[in-house]
Amino acid sequence: MPADDIVYPTLVSRDTLERHLQDPRWVIVDCRFNLADPAAGHAAYRESHLPNARYAHLDRDLSGPKSAITGRHPLPAPQTLAHRLGAWGIDNAKQVVAYDDAGGAMAARLWWLLRWLGHAAVGVLDGGINRWREEGRPLTAELPRIARADFSMKIDNDAWVDSDFIARNLADPQSVVLDARAAERFAGQVEPIDPVAGHIPAAVNRPFDRNLDARGEFLPSAMLRDSLRVSLPNTSPARVIHMCGSGVTACHNLLAMEIAGLAGSRLYAGSWSEWIMDPARPRASGDSGQ
Repeated sequence: MPADDIVYPTLVSRDTLERHLQDPRWVIVDCRFNLADPAAGHAAYRESHLPNARYAHLDRDLSGPKSAITGRHPLPAPQTLAHRLGAWGIDNAKQVVAYDDAGGAMAARLWWLLRWLGHAAVGVLDGGINRWREEGRPLTAELPRIARADFSMKIDNDAWVDSDFIARNLADPQSVVLDARAAERFAGQVEPIDPVAGHIPAAVNRPFDRNLDARGEFLPSAMLRDSLRVSLPNTSPARVIHMCGSGVTACHNLLAMEIAGLAGSRLYAGSWSEWIMDPARPRASGDSGQ
């Protein structure tokens, strides 16, 4: 059990984390990553990071190998991920805190992956390293000394769906595919990353940055709940499937739903970059949804 017998399953405040910087029962993971410059996050980590933080690379650590039929960031093999978690000193008794410099857009991926493997004691640092730095809290360039641990996984394969599931349920009026990409990408007006623009027919757009305030912190639970209900009127959380470009920022909307008390939604892990690998799958453009 984490320190003080308290589990933080969604967000961790900066004050709380600062009190536990030297707590051996807490593990901090730096998840900074730039899709346009994959080396930038690790370079920033080597220059300055939170004390005792390890670094998780989105491509190498938090994703599996890309193939001709997968999206850009397929899920890692569970055993491979469990081995990496152990190498970072994470076992089943540790409280994990993930952070980034993008409002939690990358950190939420590690949050979801740990939950997928059955680890509830994982939270995202609210405000990330940006707010941490603004407030003059401790930073260092010193690399942590890590004692390997054993991570035992309990995989929840009901936490995600594949492309075949999406295709079978396209006409289901009780299900909603919630797309976390920016409105202009969803509408097919621009596509800076993937070779095909647009969205899955009947999907609803909710850019993940709607979960944040002007300072890059998550909105309060009640505000998130009200906002999400606008995008998901009369929809049970269990009928909500989250997607984005490659299954990364979709986790931000999943986290927001958990914070809002709307637990039980799922991730479309392959997302748009996998959907478009099969030209027979339908595509739409235009209306950016709610």
